[in-house]
Amino acid sequence: MRPLADRFVTVFESPHPDTVYCFSPGIARSPSGRLIATLDLAGPGVERLPGRKAQPGRDAHAWQGKIFTSDDRGATWVHRADFPFLHARPFTAGHALYVLGHYGDLMIVRSDDEGETWTQPTRLTEAEQWHAAPCNVLHCNGCVYLVMEKRVSSDVHGWSVSELAPVLLRGRADRDLCRRETWTFASELGFRSAVDAGSLRKIGVPFFRTPPDRSIAVAPGRGCAPIGWLEANVVQFVAPDHYWFDPAGRTFHLWLRAHTGGTGYAAICRVVEQDDGSMATGLARVPSGKTVVYVPCPGGQMKFHILYDEQTALYWLLSSQATDSMTRADRLPEERYNLPNNERHRLQLHFSRNCMDWVFAGLVAAGPAPKQSRNYASMVIDGDDLHVLSRSGDARAASAHNGNLITFHTVRDFRSLVY
Repeated sequence: MRPLADRFVTVFESPHPDTVYCFSPGIARSPSGRLIATLDLAGPGVERLPGRKAQPGRDAHAWQGKIFTSDDRGATWVHRADFPFLHARPFTAGHALYVLGHYGDLMIVRSDDEGETWTQPTRLTEAEQWHAAPCNVLHCNGCVYLVMEKRVSSDVHGWSVSELAPVLLRGRADRDLCRRETWTFASELGFRSAVDAGSLRKIGVPFFRTPPDRSIAVAPGRGCAPIGWLEANVVQFVAPDHYWFDPAGRTFHLWLRAHTGGTGYAAICRVVEQDDGSMATGLARVPSGKTVVYVPCPGGQMKFHILYDEQTALYWLLSSQATDSMTRADRLPEERYNLPNNERHRLQLHFSRNCMDWVFAGLVAAGPAPKQSRNYASMVIDGDDLHVLSRSGDARAASAHNGNLITFHTVRDFRSLVY
C-alpha cells in the first residue's frame, strides 16, 4: 500500500540525535489559516543547548518547549518562542491562541497576535503532578474542552499510568484562559479506582502478569508497568441515534490510550456537566446497565488523536499501526522499542460514525525501519486537507521512542478516502 503522506517537511531537527530527543508534536490552525506547531525536547543533552533560560526555582532545561508558525500551509516554519513546560498543545479560543501543558503543575501561555509574541507562562495549579500528551481540543457551548491527567497517588515504582486520573478541563472561550478562575476542572477518577485488574475476565487484560505497584521485566531490557490509562481525547456524540447521545449536550466521553500490554483497545470514561456547572467523571454504561472501560480502537495501545469533522459527520482517528504484537519479547529485533505492542513507525488513519466501529482509510506514513518512527502524531483540518505533525526519526535516531525529528505531513483531499 502506498502511504498517503510519506513525504514531509522537517519542522525541527535535533542538533544532537544521541542526546537531544524530539517529543510532543501539537498543531492548531488560527482563523486566518496560520498553522501553529508546538514540540518539546528532552534527553541528557538538553541542558547543554545554547539559549537555555533559567526560571526562579526551576532548572534551566525546563525551557524546552518550542512554538513555530507557518503561513504557507506548512511549506516553511518560523520559530517564534520557547516555553518552560512539557506535553503541550496549541489551541484557539476567542481571538487568542494558547499553549497549555505542564511542568508538574499545569502551565499556559497566550498570544494575541496569531503567535508572533507570547506572554510569560502562568501556573494554573500549585504543587500538583500532571501528565498529558497533545491530544485534541473540543469547541462547543462557547467553551473549550480538553483533558489533562493528574497523578492521584504515588506508590507505583516505575511508569505510573495506573495512578492517573483523566480530568476534563472547561474554559470559557470569551475569557482570559491564563486565569485559573476561568477554568472548571471535572472530578477525578483514578484508574485503580475505576478498574480492578484482578476482576477482569476473558478479555486478555492484562497481557502480562504484573504486580500492582511496580514494573516487571518481560525480557532483558523490555519492561511492563501495571495496566492503566493516559493521553486522553474528548469526544461528544451529536447524532441523535447514538446510544450515548445527550440531547442536552452536557455529556462528554474521554477516549484514552489503554496500557494493557496488548493492542486494539482504548479505555473510556464519561463526564457529565451538572446543574451547578460542575463536571462529574464516571464510567460509561451500555444498555444492559453494565459499565464499560475497554472499547475496540485500532492503535489504542499508543497515543492517538481523534478529530470530529462536521462536513462528513465522521470521527477521524490517527494512530499507530501494530503488525506483530504477538512476537515474543525476547525475539524482537534489537531496534524494536520495548514491548511487542510498542511499534512506532507506522501511522494509520481511520474514520467512524460512532467511535466504536472504525473503517481503515489508509496508511499515512511509515518509517523504513522500526527505529525510524512516525508516532505520537497530532492533526488538524485545513479546508479539504488533513495536516499531521509527527514525532519522527531517521537512521540517526537514538531509538524509536527517542526520535530526532518533528515532521509535517499533509493528507490531500482526505474526505475522498471515505467509502
